[in-house]
Amino acid sequence: MEENKTRPTQVSVTEFINAIEDEARRADAKTMAKLMEQATGAKAKMWGPSIIGFDSYHYKYESGREGDAPLVGFSPRKPATVLYGLLGCDDSDRLLARLGKHSTGKGCLYIKKLADVDLRVLQEMVVNAAAKRAR
Repeated sequence: MEENKTRPTQVSVTEFINAIEDEARRADAKTMAKLMEQATGAKAKMWGPSIIGFDSYHYKYESGREGDAPLVGFSPRKPATVLYGLLGCDDSDRLLARLGKHSTGKGCLYIKKLADVDLRVLQEMVVNAAAKRAR
């Protein structure tokens, strides 16, 4: 069976974030890392070359494919910050309605600027998602 490409690495999260050229995206990444760390109680770790993940869980699909993934995470990409693991929780639809400007697709949440969203709602989403996967 094929091995999961997105695995934890030894790359420094601080160095990764500090290397982001755009000042606003870099500031958003620092804020997002702090928010997720506080919400999960876990330290940030790089997963693959560009995902900052917090804690981990083991998954196994009916197909037999299994692996590990971060409970929650994000990637500060140029068009938007991509947030992983926040959708599909009991309250996620209700919270998305209160979040602010965002888009979704294929299980990911996209935010262009953190200034466009309510950080308290985002933190609640992170707490809920991490608790659901940690069970």
